[in-house]
Amino acid sequence: MSGGSVMTVPAPPVSAPARALPCGACDAHSHVFGPFDRFPPTERSIYALPEAGPEIHSAARDRLGVARGVLTQPAPYANDPGAMLAAIAGAPESLRGIAVTDDSIDDATLARWRMGGIVGLRFTEMRAPSGERYPGSVGFAALEALAPRMRELSLHAQLWASASQLAEHLPGLLRLGVPLVIDHMGCPDPKEGPDGPAFAGIVDLLGDGALWIKLVICRLSAGESDYARIRPLHDRLVERAPHRLVWGSDWPYIRIQPAPDAGYLANLAQDWIDDSGLIRRILAANPAELYDFNEEERA
Repeated sequence: MSGGSVMTVPAPPVSAPARALPCGACDAHSHVFGPFDRFPPTERSIYALPEAGPEIHSAARDRLGVARGVLTQPAPYANDPGAMLAAIAGAPESLRGIAVTDDSIDDATLARWRMGGIVGLRFTEMRAPSGERYPGSVGFAALEALAPRMRELSLHAQLWASASQLAEHLPGLLRLGVPLVIDHMGCPDPKEGPDGPAFAGIVDLLGDGALWIKLVICRLSAGESDYARIRPLHDRLVERAPHRLVWGSDWPYIRIQPAPDAGYLANLAQDWIDDSGLIRRILAANPAELYDFNEEERA
């Protein structure tokens, strides 16, 4: 299918979890695309874009049973968060956003984004399958340049990189005084297990109050039958730093075929955490703190 000149595909369906998520649960990693007649991509996309506009995204959240969501800027929108800001404006109590920019942004625009529900900026060192940087992504060097302004606006930095890249860069990035949120469990190699040096180094740094990790497992696996390899890594994080974890689905699963089912992943997260207090902390209380949902919403 295509939306105008934009090649699109339907967003994957979401099943209702067999086990209801806790009150105030948050999907801390998902994406909005479109509507494409208003918000076409600004960069060349290396993948077909899912039809995941605000109404479709809202229905997916309802089906999943999450009260809140955090939108992460997809690379094809580059530094134009218009689609994200429009989605947040339609559900300001329920949604927050993570945008992308480099240090060329002016102060007024960055402040306007913050007022519109943007709570963080994403920086990417992960490469596309071809080895090139994803068109529209911004690397860690821009974080160093933006850090003073991010501190002033209480913006955090979301980092997408391999575990080895993170192990190299995190000590220096932590000195910037900006909270850091690591995507996709730090993208370790599951074959190395939880004691792999890069992943173990990241876990050791979680004692620092400025570091958080997203429990988003689908980028680490080769499909549902492969999830068991991820569990030892997941268990290590829950054991060592439950107060620094949030959970995300990654819906609508860009470049993953077949697409996972977010409802199944929500069930899996609860089964693996296996403690009602920790489930509520990781899926509701932690994201309420990290993503600036107000006190009334947290109650």
